[in-house]
Amino acid sequence: MTTKTLFNKIWDRHVVTERHGQQLLYIDRHLCHDGSYGAFDRLRERGLGVRRPDQTFMTPDHYTPTHSASLDDVPDPRAKELAEAIKVNAEEFGITAFPWGDRRQGIAHVVGPEQGITLPGLTMVCGDSHTSTHGALGCIAFGIGSSEVSHVLATQCLWQKRPKTMRITINGSLGFGVTAKDVILAIIRKISAFGGTGYAIEYAGPAIRDMSMEGRLTICNMTIEAGSRFGMVAPDEKTFQYVKGRPFAPEGEKWDEALAFWKTLPSDEEAAFDTEVSLDGADIAPMVTWGNSPHDAIEVTERLPDPDAESNAERRAAMVSAYEYMDLKPGMAATDIKPDRVFIGACTNARIEDLRSAAAVAKGRKAVIPAMVVPGSGLVKAQAEAEGLDKVFTDAGFEWRFAGCSMCVGMNGDTLKPGERSASTSNRNFRGRQGPGSRTHLVSPAMAAAAAVTGTFTDVRKLMEGA
Repeated sequence: MTTKTLFNKIWDRHVVTERHGQQLLYIDRHLCHDGSYGAFDRLRERGLGVRRPDQTFMTPDHYTPTHSASLDDVPDPRAKELAEAIKVNAEEFGITAFPWGDRRQGIAHVVGPEQGITLPGLTMVCGDSHTSTHGALGCIAFGIGSSEVSHVLATQCLWQKRPKTMRITINGSLGFGVTAKDVILAIIRKISAFGGTGYAIEYAGPAIRDMSMEGRLTICNMTIEAGSRFGMVAPDEKTFQYVKGRPFAPEGEKWDEALAFWKTLPSDEEAAFDTEVSLDGADIAPMVTWGNSPHDAIEVTERLPDPDAESNAERRAAMVSAYEYMDLKPGMAATDIKPDRVFIGACTNARIEDLRSAAAVAKGRKAVIPAMVVPGSGLVKAQAEAEGLDKVFTDAGFEWRFAGCSMCVGMNGDTLKPGERSASTSNRNFRGRQGPGSRTHLVSPAMAAAAAVTGTFTDVRKLMEGA
């Protein structure tokens, strides 16, 4: 009997045909956001419809404002037009949408799992690199380009080359105050920002099994930052309970059938992976990035590394350049870095668990630098408000915003000024990501809140012990 990995079990079920080393995959779910507008224009130009509108879903997120409930407050008229196009395109092509003003609207990678659109065993795509997020529920999910968005809309299929497989095992348990964000930064630090290139990554081990679904979503979200388009966690009882009862999840007999199938998906015990990587969960600490790649990460208790100690000339040059851009020096303590602003949000860390962890640090304290909290969807916002988290944040001097991508990507009015430094729960610290000349440090929600109330990067464990 042939043994298979989780990835190959799902991939094989979706292969339509093969040609010239590539395989045509059937796509079960297609998520579109306001950046997908061009694909619909191309359909119109060619007189094409959407092949499976019932399997296509839309929500605006990248261009929407978070400081206001009105699209009239979007600073760029073109951005307003793109956000409004969601509703127009959905009505014309018969697609389910969560448009601006709908309480279910939000970041596509928060909305998909939240609505039960994301399910184990599926293939999913979206015109956004962080589509890998959805693999946390045991499906194959990956980002695609603009022309590919058009192709999937028209055919519900996509040509792809099968990647190799990698399993990353996190053994043992995570220590006090250590989160999923710290785990994925530690992984990228170990394998590099290119370590996953050409692989589909399955995350496994006791520390992953112990994680909440929100934590697994964070891990898979940043898989793309390790060079891989595919991040996955095998579905288990935690997954099934998370999915059950959500609006687009199966019900009744279909639920029973789906559940029986989902239980067959985990990698077979003897399944072989092309590459194996392991870390000890107890060795992972709260992390903070210092450079212009998620690979540039250190523990908050460490000092910034010395380029002269790096044997690889290319890597050494990149470190020197990053220090110049970030206005930092080797040997500095992480706790000596002082951010100008704090951003808590993005498809990486804008779910209810993320907001709870940040609020636990902010409670009873006061922000000493500007800080904003942006829920991942209108439903997350409503739940946080029902739990009183919004009041915790506003009492501490944090801004409480509407749902959207916000300062994760500088295309919606939420940006840093040139030279400003952020403590950000987003997924990318590339140059200019949060606005021209911006300097981004990636951290967990709890670490971001700690920076807000202390004015510097701080070992959040010390604040949690004293809470």
